[in-house]
Amino acid sequence: MAIPFDRGYYKQPFVKLVSEYPGEDAYPIADFRTEWGPIFHRGRLDGSARVLILGQDPAQHEAIVRRVLVGTAGKRAQGFLKRLGVIRSYVFINTFLYSVYGQGGGTRHIANQLIAAYRNRWIAAILRGNAIEAVVAFGGLANTAWQDWLASPAAVEFSSSPPFQHLTHPTWPQSSAHTRAEQEAATTKMLENWNGGLRTLKPAIQNPDVAGELELYGPAFDSDDLPDIPPDDLPPGLPSWMRTEEGWADRKGETVLDKRRTIVVRVPKEVLPQQT
Repeated sequence: MAIPFDRGYYKQPFVKLVSEYPGEDAYPIADFRTEWGPIFHRGRLDGSARVLILGQDPAQHEAIVRRVLVGTAGKRAQGFLKRLGVIRSYVFINTFLYSVYGQGGGTRHIANQLIAAYRNRWIAAILRGNAIEAVVAFGGLANTAWQDWLASPAAVEFSSSPPFQHLTHPTWPQSSAHTRAEQEAATTKMLENWNGGLRTLKPAIQNPDVAGELELYGPAFDSDDLPDIPPDDLPPGLPSWMRTEEGWADRKGETVLDKRRTIVVRVPKEVLPQQT
């Protein structure tokens, strides 16, 4: 059976966009991991997207597979889309092309006009080429990015803006909590926030991939809320465990510089035969 894959950036305007990305002139190396290269999107660029998701910046998993939101945050976002009845007709982009390095780097550069101008070219291309029915910003920086788009001259071209929700970032419970109990409480709070977004956006999705009544989250994620990343979201040849597992890549190093320049990738034990 044929294995689907993402064909990449073979059509305009995306050919032009990925050949004209900003570098260290816009993204200073002191605040961004530009050494790992830009990471542009995940999802449909063929005109079939109905939901646009804005994330914040790529992490170590994204640096390996060259697509945004594929680790824990990606699987949780995938589950959110599933509750909207959208399992394929979406496109993800990030606020920043490069991974933020250090505390406050993203906040310092959210108003950077070179960064915003390129990001807005992506948003314009997606809105022109797709019948987007809803937009979601995960996290505060992503919300600021969308508001910047709405205030930009390019947005005037579009007569109306799709329904929009600013929601808590998928990994906020991990980043905000110190104990397991705190993380569980933060997850419950985040899912309450997401339920509000679902209530608002579900009626706006006129062309879902899967029809059905809205089912809200409970106080915690269950297994159905963490679907695999579809193979046709990723470049060809990537192993299936990169779509199904969450914690297969980590930044490691004895020094700050070593950790910055090193990503350790581990094949899950279950993939390999047991040693006798």
